[in-house]
Amino acid sequence: MTAACPACAGAADMAVEIAAQAPSESILLHLPDINCAGCIASVETALATLPGVYDARVNLSRKQALVRGAALDAAELIEGLAAVGHRAQTLDEGLLAGESDEMRGLVLRTGVAGFAMMNVMLLSVAVWSGAADATERLFHLISAAIALPAVVYSARPFFSSALGALRHGRLNMDVPISLAILLAAIVSLIGALQGANRHSWFDASLALTFFLLIGRTLDHAGRSAARSAAAELAALNVPQAVLLAVDQQRVVRADSLCAGDMILVRPGDRLPADGTVVDGLSDIDRSALTGESVTFSVTKGATVSAGEVNLSGPLRVRVLRAGNDTTLSQLAELVATAEMQRSRFKGLADRAARAYAPLVHIMGLGAFAVWWHLTGDIWHATDVAIAVLVITCPCALGLAIPAVSVVATGRLFRKGLLVKSRTALERLAEIDLVAFDKTGTLTTGEARLEGTYDHADLALAVTLAATSAHPYSKALVAAAKARNIAPVDASDIVEQAGLGIEAAFAGRKVRLGRPSWIGVTGDGVGLDKGDGNTVLFAFREEVRADAASAIAQLRQSGLAVALLSGDSEEPCRRVARNLKFDAVECALAPDGKATWVRAQRSAGRRVLMVGDGLNDTGALSVAHASAAIGSGLDAARAASDVVLLTAELTKLADLLRVSRAGVRRMRQNIWFSAVYNIIAVPIALAGLATPFLAAIAMSTSSVTVSLNALRKFR
Repeated sequence: MTAACPACAGAADMAVEIAAQAPSESILLHLPDINCAGCIASVETALATLPGVYDARVNLSRKQALVRGAALDAAELIEGLAAVGHRAQTLDEGLLAGESDEMRGLVLRTGVAGFAMMNVMLLSVAVWSGAADATERLFHLISAAIALPAVVYSARPFFSSALGALRHGRLNMDVPISLAILLAAIVSLIGALQGANRHSWFDASLALTFFLLIGRTLDHAGRSAARSAAAELAALNVPQAVLLAVDQQRVVRADSLCAGDMILVRPGDRLPADGTVVDGLSDIDRSALTGESVTFSVTKGATVSAGEVNLSGPLRVRVLRAGNDTTLSQLAELVATAEMQRSRFKGLADRAARAYAPLVHIMGLGAFAVWWHLTGDIWHATDVAIAVLVITCPCALGLAIPAVSVVATGRLFRKGLLVKSRTALERLAEIDLVAFDKTGTLTTGEARLEGTYDHADLALAVTLAATSAHPYSKALVAAAKARNIAPVDASDIVEQAGLGIEAAFAGRKVRLGRPSWIGVTGDGVGLDKGDGNTVLFAFREEVRADAASAIAQLRQSGLAVALLSGDSEEPCRRVARNLKFDAVECALAPDGKATWVRAQRSAGRRVLMVGDGLNDTGALSVAHASAAIGSGLDAARAASDVVLLTAELTKLADLLRVSRAGVRRMRQNIWFSAVYNIIAVPIALAGLATPFLAAIAMSTSSVTVSLNALRKFR
């Protein structure tokens, strides 16, 4: 074993240690083909019969299975599932663990604030109805006992955010919010303890917290489905590898591999590192990285990359790059960088808040100073300042965007469109260019036999093709079935890894496979009939039935449309000829697609990228907005803002229309919030509104924008 990097100094010892230890008690598998409850039962039943497995649970929405047991072997699990017709790949459970419980916490805090607010308001009714002296003070103290713990617990998200901003010498919307909540609570507590003949404003503090938490919860609900695409990509890195030493094989952690190591990649396994094939012949599925629908044959000297799947024969591979240096890891880094850039997008509420926060502080401080100077009463001046902070509190602004987002995304979900990002609607409303991936997006990702062939030739071909899982073999079987062509009797059927299938038929050897192996030229599958005659079967991808209609609708809306494909020129141009595009780019690597999208953005275009594969994640992440086909890879769905649950491309026009209508409604709510403040702020500054009345006014404005948001989208 060669150690070509410093990290390899203890790699051998690590490998021995891992081999000596019992395998992990749990293994996480990715199941790309499952799609129904029957699949769940089939997978769980198959896994339960395998040695060492004592529990297996399938998550259909994530297309994952968590297997627990003793001495588990991922290869055995994958082989066991393959035997019942399910493809599986290992995932790194640690990279997908630790989902945030922020939503649960927000809901709980909102409930506590609402419950406390209602109880304090009940006590306030007694005070406003005439309770005085010891009774009034008792009610105030009971209110304090209810309100203060509730405020400390429920308003913690605002306090934490405000402190974080102040530590970095800046202001955000949570700073005036926190000031209003704290001042209302502290001043009320002082008054209750002193027994002053004045009202307390515990109810105002709680009402402020409650309504703001509703907005924060709605905002979080709109983006709770989003997960890091970079984490999804990184999770596709194989956690283990079979290391070949001089006289033995050892299972080691894939991240312990170094350049020069020799590894064994078995059929069905995903490659754990980039490398060069030293021995073996096999077919490689590169669709995850390149988007090309055709598999590739590799033999000695061929270069392979992490993330590709070995389909047919065992390969011995010399590692060139491992860990963070692999093609897959670099793609994950590209996506992570792009996600951070997209997170800098400021929504309408954020842009309004940037100018709003300093103004609120100035008005509150000014009101306190003026009234203290005019009256000499610090408590009255404080009440006015609290009223100003409460009445100008951005509850309506905080609800204006999330409320519309929830209603709009709910309507889109009913149309089969899952919106994941909280700023997606605003970015979608700005789109002027839609870029499509080809394979799996505009096409179904399945091959179809093209042309007319002799009945006997097709019968012989399907006899051999029925034993193979190659996409072209499946297309031959489907074509024969559609034409009611039955297989013929053949014997000694053997698959030659990376080449094709051969058999004995009518006393002669026949072959079906790669054109170069058969002795013909062209793209497709060749058939050697064993009598000196050959046939070349041609295939083409099936374009989605609604692709032309979807593109026509987008063009009618004034949008430009482009095709970005990882496929070679001929199949790419063939699809483009049947559809009308403003630009066509073929043979693009994953970073090539992302580069093209960046170039369009630099030119001032707002690009909506639509894709389905791992090779699209870079472009999906750097685009102004993105949409993924629901049947695509988890990583593509994670990298996108929107998932097309039904794979109907005509839904894209609905997506953009509802997004534009939603943004118009957001702007309406922001304008209402502005008008409300223009009217309410002078009243508060004039000392005509107590903190309690200010809380009522704030609540009314919040309800108003919520009702506007709830109006149906036509």
